Amino acid sequence: MATASGMPEQETQVFSGNNDQYPRLDVYVWDMDETLVLLNSLLKSSYAEAFNGLKDVQKGVEIGRTWENLILQICDDYFFYEQIENYNKPFLDALAQYDDGRDLSDYDFNQDELGSPHEDDANNRKLAYRHRVIAQKYLQGLRNILDHETIKLWDELYDKTDEYTDRWLSSARTFLKECSGEDKDSVSSVAFANTSSNSTNSNHVNVLVTSGSIVPSLVKCMLFHLDSLITHGNVYSSWEVGKIQCFRWIKERFNHPNVRFCAIGDGWEESEAAEIMRWPFVKIDPRPGKLHRFPGLTLTTVSHYFSVVYGRPGNENDEE
Repeated sequence: MATASGMPEQETQVFSGNNDQYPRLDVYVWDMDETLVLLNSLLKSSYAEAFNGLKDVQKGVEIGRTWENLILQICDDYFFYEQIENYNKPFLDALAQYDDGRDLSDYDFNQDELGSPHEDDANNRKLAYRHRVIAQKYLQGLRNILDHETIKLWDELYDKTDEYTDRWLSSARTFLKECSGEDKDSVSSVAFANTSSNSTNSNHVNVLVTSGSIVPSLVKCMLFHLDSLITHGNVYSSWEVGKIQCFRWIKERFNHPNVRFCAIGDGWEESEAAEIMRWPFVKIDPRPGKLHRFPGLTLTTVSHYFSVVYGRPGNENDEE
């Protein structure tokens, strides 16, 4: 059942009482392209050109094209993309109220005559079924889905890209893991249980808001090894609705008394949305020599952005 805002009812949690009863909650709202992942700048050669001849431009373009082909192949072969690319939704649970829980083990997705979800409830239900399967595959992981040859290509491409970009991919993932904190598994869902008043821990959660459509964005999360750190329910597509709307949904979801938000990205849209929300914004710059890039960005730097907007935490011993 969805709320008036469009968010699933079970994902809205209201907190009350003294703020000291809850650990602090830090929500990191990430952009994907040119932030956690370098792809567009490889395809357009802008990444390599910024190094003034130190990078092989054509090699970067070829790496980008290989990624592009692999992403589209997996989207089409395993994630219904050919069928649903014109029916993009801002998050996978957008049509959850139409899913009747039917057993899909023998369901023929090629013969159910999916039409526009705007036409009737039956089409919304068919799309919701596909979203459910996509969520299950996200949890399953690509290594349990792809054949050996594709996995080998994927592993080699990831390593080649990481080397070419001076460990951008692996260091971005490491930083994402640091942002998750030690208790990342306990905070991957939206609802947070009450904690004792003497708790001094901080909770952390990563959310992704990408301008790409939802299916390729989820596949990219999996291919770039981000799926263990960002749950499928925390991936948003701003393709139609814009980033400010996604940011508002996120604020509504994480309605926690000690919550702090920080947006991290490279573009004007997330910067503008963060300003409207009055959230700190860390602008990523992939050019060499810049501080806000990978490797380079640290939790100390991000904690400074938090403190400028929210002040220092009451307990200075809290892990940043």
